[in-house]
Formats: sequence, structure tokens, C-alpha cells
Amino acid sequence: MLYSPPTAHTPPPPSPVERLEAVGPLTPLIFASPHSGAYYPREFVEASPLELAALRKSEDCYVDELFGDAPDLGAPLLRALYPRAYVDVNREPYELDPEMFDHPLPAYVNTTSARVAAGLGTIARIVGTRREIYRSKLSFAEAERRINGVHKPYHQALRGLIARARERFGYAILIDCHSMPSSGLPMDLDGDTRTVDIVLGDRTGLSCHPSLTEAAATQLAEAGYNVIRNNPYAGGYTTQHYGDPANGVHALQIEINRNIYMDEATLQRRAAFAKLRGDLRHLTRCLTGYAADWGADLRFQRLSAE
Repeated sequence: MLYSPPTAHTPPPPSPVERLEAVGPLTPLIFASPHSGAYYPREFVEASPLELAALRKSEDCYVDELFGDAPDLGAPLLRALYPRAYVDVNREPYELDPEMFDHPLPAYVNTTSARVAAGLGTIARIVGTRREIYRSKLSFAEAERRINGVHKPYHQALRGLIARARERFGYAILIDCHSMPSSGLPMDLDGDTRTVDIVLGDRTGLSCHPSLTEAAATQLAEAGYNVIRNNPYAGGYTTQHYGDPANGVHALQIEINRNIYMDEATLQRRAAFAKLRGDLRHLTRCLTGYAADWGADLRFQRLSAE
């Protein structure tokens, strides 16, 4: 059963991540939802001037539920249970803003990335509405506690799923699942004035075989969605870190316009939620068929140096 969004007073989950295993025969597909976590520790909420409803504006609400049929179709689903406002597992382990901390950070910390500058490092400074999360500065020990307790277990689980798929099939297909706010999306691209529904990110062809992106785009377009690629989301840390087509690991990021399936102000599901989940179930089936047809092209390609 899928994890329900708790309140700030709900007891912590027994694990920071949940790995929903495939029910049927295993496929090379792996689904990951890094930003749908909704367990907010009480001390975290109390340290913020924001109400819980405001902190939740950074969530990819219900994305794990939208892709919740994947295990029934042979694809494991990994999801983080803590929110990205608490610690963002789709970042480098130590991508931190020095202005947020009460003492200088160790030299190995990445303090200069574009994500840090935007306030969206591993420990975010702002929520999606660009409001400051914290009243006062944090200790580096607190950052390490979250990284060791949530970020590292998530990636340990993800590496294990990828390694298992590669060992069994010779390749792995990672689908990194996200949602995006409806405001600020590109419009009127190539004469199409419809709102963008879905953005596929493959790091402009670097993180997966181009036929995978094409297969996903075609299927989603046939289902009636306006799909674009790599604009404004070309892929985050997960697709960059794991996507390695030459070594048989293909990573594709999917960003879904939240306005399709939920009210962005109230976070309530829309009536179209069930249809979208059904369409994503069909997408999973199609990508499973794609993997069977293209398996020879998706396996390890790089030749070792003599």
C-alpha cells in the first residue's frame, strides 16, 4: 500500500526509503521517485517560520502513486519518504550553501553549483514558492545527519536495483519520476500554443539511448499529452550520475505538469488523476516492450582498452 502524506506529528517511517519490488516477472525497468516524500519531522517543521502547507509546495505530490502500478508490471519502484525540503536526494551528497551554516564548511563541499546559488542544494534554503525555510543557521552536523540518514540510503538502494538489472539483463532502464509547477513553462514552441504537459529529460541525449526518449515521447503524445524534451528540465543529479548508455545504464527523467492531476493551491487530486495513472501504466507496458525489442542496442557497448 502506498505511503500516505502524514502530518508533522506522525511517527517517523521505519526506513527513509521504500523499495516496492516487482510482483510479476522482473523487467530491466526501474522507477524512482526522489521528491514525493511527505514525512516532515516535527523538529524540522518547528525550526521553520513556514507552515507545513507552505513547506509542501516543494513536493512532487503523489508522483509515487501515479507510477504505483510499475511493480505489478515487473518494474521496482523506489521512493524517498522524506521531502526534498528536508534533504534533496536528487543532488550531490554535499551540495550546500555556506550562508546557511553557522561555521565554515569542509573543503570537499560543493558550494558553487547553480543549484546552490538558486537556494536548492542538498539542504534547500527555499521552498518552491521561493520562501526561506529556516529562521536561523544550521550546523554542518545536522546536514550530515540528514545526508547519512536519507540521501545515502536512497542511493545505496538505487545502485542495488541498477546493478541487479544489469546483471540479469545486461542493461538497466532508470525512469526518474518528477512533477513540475505549471507556471514558468515554455509556451508556443514550434507553433504549438498548448500548455506543456510533460518534459522528458535525457541530458540532450547523453543519459540514455535516443530510441528510449523517442519511444516515451511517442507513447505520451499518442495519449494526448503535449511533450517536449530537455526544456527547461534536461535531467538532474540522478540522470547525470547514473545515465551511462555505453555501460548499459539508461536514465530518463519525466516531469509531469502538476496542474494535470492536482490543484496546486490545495494539493488535492483532480478527477484526471486516475486517467493519468492509467496512461502511465500503459507507458510502462510500452517501455517494457521497447526494452524487449531494443535490448541488443541497450547493453554494454564500450570496449575495454587493451
